[in-house]
Amino acid sequence: MAAGCTSGGEKPDGKGSTGTTAAPTKAPTSTPAPTPTALDFTPDPRRAPKTEAAARRLALAVVAGPDAWASGYVKRTPHLSDPDYWPVLGATCSWETGTRPADVLASVTAYSELPAAGGKGVLRVAATVTVHRTASDADWEMASTLEEALRCPDQKLRDGERITELMSLGNPFGVGGNATADDSLREGGSYVNDAVKGKQFYSWYQSRIGQVTVATVVKGAPGYSEMNDGTITGTSQAQVRALVTMLDRAKKELEVQS
Repeated sequence: MAAGCTSGGEKPDGKGSTGTTAAPTKAPTSTPAPTPTALDFTPDPRRAPKTEAAARRLALAVVAGPDAWASGYVKRTPHLSDPDYWPVLGATCSWETGTRPADVLASVTAYSELPAAGGKGVLRVAATVTVHRTASDADWEMASTLEEALRCPDQKLRDGERITELMSLGNPFGVGGNATADDSLREGGSYVNDAVKGKQFYSWYQSRIGQVTVATVVKGAPGYSEMNDGTITGTSQAQVRALVTMLDRAKKELEVQS
């Protein structure tokens, strides 16, 4: 769920938000003692960020820059989102700038691209890391993200840009090929830019590990298809590579040290 190109008032290239999405009321939860999971990941409560400064340090250490995608990707300008930037999907299905929720300690989006070459357009991508106060809060973001595509299958990113025909699917660990995260989801559809002829593909992946969610997004461009082309620069392969890189980094930041 994301797709804007700047850090302005639009859906970002790499994160979802609870925004105004309707959802059941959360029940109060307690924080259980950490236990090993099937992911072979044991969070250390002493390493869990508890302040905005600590959370931002973690987010910056985890977020995927161009090198995490594939060879040839470069930084966009600006490369990082504003620390206070938080997108909200409004009642009219348009993305707007909102206020960061109290349960989010920090969120960082890194914008990258594959420059135009060989008759292909500029392929814009982004990665987002959001650090919540608790794993329960992060899980709630995942649920809200899934509901956004149901509520708004067509969404306005900004003037001249929109995503349409959105569908989303969630997979907890062990389901649908998810072997890397506590929870994962995918959102896909079409990307329409009035400055470019025709529809392009739109792909959003998001995963959760403990209190951290990570996401990657690709807005298609002329000359590209969503399917892998058998090379490391295939869009699907590069998107998954960036996502898994962030999951691995998050685990190293949060897990019990041997």
